[in-house]
Amino acid sequence: MTRLVRTLAFAAAVSTVINGWSADKKLVLIAGKPSHPPGMHEFRAGCLLLQQCLAGSPGLKVVVHTNGWPASDTAFEGAAAVVIYADGGGGHPAIQGERLKLLGRLIENGAGFGVMHYACEVPKDNGGKEFLDWVGGHYEHQYSCNPIWSPDFPRFPVHPVTRGLKPFSIKDEWYFNLRWRDGLAGITPILVARPSDQVRDGPYVWPAGPYPHIQAAKGRDETLMWVSERDGRRAFGFTGGHFHDNWGDDNFRKVILNALVWVSGVEVPPEGVASKLPADALKQNLDPKK
Repeated sequence: MTRLVRTLAFAAAVSTVINGWSADKKLVLIAGKPSHPPGMHEFRAGCLLLQQCLAGSPGLKVVVHTNGWPASDTAFEGAAAVVIYADGGGGHPAIQGERLKLLGRLIENGAGFGVMHYACEVPKDNGGKEFLDWVGGHYEHQYSCNPIWSPDFPRFPVHPVTRGLKPFSIKDEWYFNLRWRDGLAGITPILVARPSDQVRDGPYVWPAGPYPHIQAAKGRDETLMWVSERDGRRAFGFTGGHFHDNWGDDNFRKVILNALVWVSGVEVPPEGVASKLPADALKQNLDPKK
């Protein structure tokens, strides 16, 4: 190799490293179509609010696609992570057509993945296997349950996603008794609480229940948010997010902002992601609903 060739090769290598350091990670947030009464399942407003809070985060670029799945697969080019905040079940946007295959390729290539609230639910025979692999767990119809209740979160594990959190309690449609990956391999519970006997006895949002297997587990702690890290792949699941006004709670908001940064492969600040909302922030970008 001549000196000129060696010099050019070295310069190219240095340029690649520098560009790798300077390039922002691309986080794709998919906000579902309008759903539920006003103030509930405000996916568009919630994602745009989170994008606003992350606008100053170094090393991260947040792109929001509203009203469901992006029109073109080019939306995912260069994505460091994909997070879905949308309705789930049989209408889950990720299980339509060939989208599971698309997500599988992204995740196999190192992209992070996250699901929030209803997007935690997929049918066990259509997306369940993939979600166990990618996220570590999912909501399963009539195995899991979805009461509205106010869990207490007095303590948190040591993890980048919990940085800066303080004990809090908040009313939401918190799912529990999820279907988990065997042995909880690679899973770290983030938000854990113990439902009261009354919560287990129902009613749940739908179907109203109660389910005998949920009642039989009285006194057991339940994981309401978790992260998964396995084979270098990062993911998280968050069962809250039903009520839009909850984004006004500093700790509720911070744990998700931390998770979005972490799942994208960006370092979470020592005190977590700081954010302040304008007075009218929760009234912005709401879907027109009757």
